[in-house]
Amino acid sequence: MIIEMRDICKSFSTNLVLKDVNFSLRGGEICALLGENGAGKSTLMNILGGVLPADSGEILLDGDPVVFETPAESLDAGIAFIHQELNLINDLAVYENMFIGRELKLKNGLLDAERMCQETRAVFERMGITMDPKTMVRDLDPSYKQIVEISRALMMNASIIIMDEPTSSLTGSEIERVFDMMRVLKDQGVGLVFISHKLKEVMQICDRYTILRDGSMVAEGLVSQVTTDDLARFMVGHKVRTTALQRARKTTHEVLRAENLTDRGSFRDVSFSVRAGEVLGITGLLGDGRSELFLSIFGAGSDYSGQIYFEEKPLKLHSPTQALNYCIGYLPRNRKENGIIKDMTILENGSIVTWPNLARFGFINFKFQNQQFDRQVGKLRIKMERKSDLITDLSGGNQQKVILAKWLSIQPKLLILDNPTQGVDVGAKEEIYDIILNLADEGVAVVVLFSEAHEVIRVCDRALVMYHGAIQGEVSGSSMTEHNIMRLATGAKLN
Repeated sequence: MIIEMRDICKSFSTNLVLKDVNFSLRGGEICALLGENGAGKSTLMNILGGVLPADSGEILLDGDPVVFETPAESLDAGIAFIHQELNLINDLAVYENMFIGRELKLKNGLLDAERMCQETRAVFERMGITMDPKTMVRDLDPSYKQIVEISRALMMNASIIIMDEPTSSLTGSEIERVFDMMRVLKDQGVGLVFISHKLKEVMQICDRYTILRDGSMVAEGLVSQVTTDDLARFMVGHKVRTTALQRARKTTHEVLRAENLTDRGSFRDVSFSVRAGEVLGITGLLGDGRSELFLSIFGAGSDYSGQIYFEEKPLKLHSPTQALNYCIGYLPRNRKENGIIKDMTILENGSIVTWPNLARFGFINFKFQNQQFDRQVGKLRIKMERKSDLITDLSGGNQQKVILAKWLSIQPKLLILDNPTQGVDVGAKEEIYDIILNLADEGVAVVVLFSEAHEVIRVCDRALVMYHGAIQGEVSGSSMTEHNIMRLATGAKLN
């Protein structure tokens, strides 16, 4: 199958989102669709997937003009769209998710579970994977959930599969599992659109690239003929920094000290400290326990033994509300599930933690609320149309900045950031790095949980590497290299 999109234009009100964009894909290749948040990638693919109509332009399928008015029409033509937010139901088995909405039934009207399991196994065999169709989806790791989505697309005879940020929440080994599956599909003649902000992955898995910037197609070509620096420059329109960003600053008093923290299964015997004006990195691999550790410290995780000292005084938090009272902020790992409130506006999301301070006799002082948020908008350079818009109208990077604004409004003494650059584009990442460093310059103690070693090296003053719930070692200065971090993360010791 060959898909061609020619001169596609799309506007929302007065906002021109796509400007005469061309895009093509043929079976048996993997094409990266790249661009900053808001560049028009999702809009273009939503037009191909029948979610949105184009204002002008045409789509050709094997040379013949087609119009997709609904997602069902696009799917019937062999085009499947796997969204970043997976459409799986955790409380159903794998085979039930595979057939949801088109269940097979016996003559008596009951579900034909055995036949659905058989057909699910047949798809798995085609893809060379072993999975029990009766496994509950909630028991799968994220990579296998992605594979179930891919399998469901194949079961519906998809020849083109659009994958939107398929690796944004996966670990290294899980990403390789999904990549192996993509290579199998490529060899079978399936065409794949790979939407991602992870440029190293693009170099690893993709054949071609198409780059959008501000709604226009600005570059395309073979991945083998470019570098990650080239791709980043095409995306943002200028050269992107790749050097280490740490800068000399004076750290002062100890803000947080943890001694021998242990819970029932996620972390054990963890001791560390962080000072005002310091950026402390925490990293490791799948199952290292870092998120569980800091959720517990913040009062939102499991109970633990051991002792925490905050500004030299013993402290044990039992809720995020208590943490707020001590000026401790926490940006969670999963922005969509735990960071934003989808039905609230940008302003409400960016100020919600300060509502108790803004309220008098049960009513919020809207003047102060707006003034406070406006200061953060300027400081963080949040791009938006109106504060009254839903937060879901913003790009991923700007959503992340709104969550940061929420916690910065309390003037935190300690700020914990769990994978703050997950799912944001290369330009937004650089802005978030600057925000982290500026906070440290202002005397905030910043703890950053990073999954990528190169981010640790660029931003953090020193880093603790965890392995199976314990701190395996510390790196700083010349010892803070990807090699050393990986050695510690896999259980080795440094010489």
